[in-house]
Amino acid sequence: MRILATNDDGINADGLWHLVEAVSEVGEVVVVAPDRDQSGVGTSVSLHQPVRVREIRSPVRGVRCYAVEGTPADSVILALGVLLDDQIDLVVSGINEGANLGSDVLISGTVSAALQGYLLGIPAIALSVGSLENVHFDVAARLAVVMARMIQAEALPWQMLLNINLPNLPLDQIQGIEFTQLGNIAYPSGIKERQHGKRRHFWIVRSKSEWESKEGWEPEEGTDIWALLKDRISITPLHSNLTSPTALSALKRLSNTIFQDLGKPPE
Repeated sequence: MRILATNDDGINADGLWHLVEAVSEVGEVVVVAPDRDQSGVGTSVSLHQPVRVREIRSPVRGVRCYAVEGTPADSVILALGVLLDDQIDLVVSGINEGANLGSDVLISGTVSAALQGYLLGIPAIALSVGSLENVHFDVAARLAVVMARMIQAEALPWQMLLNINLPNLPLDQIQGIEFTQLGNIAYPSGIKERQHGKRRHFWIVRSKSEWESKEGWEPEEGTDIWALLKDRISITPLHSNLTSPTALSALKRLSNTIFQDLGKPPE
């Protein structure tokens, strides 16, 4: 089995190398990841500028490693398009420091890197742990091994994108696994303004979300946020079709009206 490992926290992130060391027992691993932190860039692709790649020494023996001066999506696109000659059987992205839950998957570099593999027909897994401090990478790394072996044994669908979030707990304190859907919540963004002479600068910051505060709010049962609050592992199967069936049905009923109004002269 050949595995492509990547992330959005950058090539030197601890979570990446915990992941690589673990899945190396399943097969051959190649690392292609951003050369710096690219958190929150989503599916951004460097279309109008050169993307430089350099091969660097890997801290894990027998693993080839490439640092990309670009985004997580760039890394996977280049890996699968030009850097790697042989077929990749699995893309794993992570292990991210901090959860990727609900609609935040839309801006997650971790999830977006896995998505690029999925779009090219390769099973892909994004792994995140719900903490930024003293992260328990070991449980997530072992889960990656379990899932990789299941894919290797063809026990899971081949065309698959999984978003996995784990509570930041040792294994004996985790309350089980839930197969979930995305919760309807994202981190609220705040804006901080700074003045430097006549120039104004703005910082977009992520405020603490409702799911982290755990007070006065109960997420919908069966969602990824609900699972993490219950100290359970959340595994959410994703797909790339963002179409809203409800809105689509409503719009179809209005199609003639919209087209007729388009031909009316402006009032």
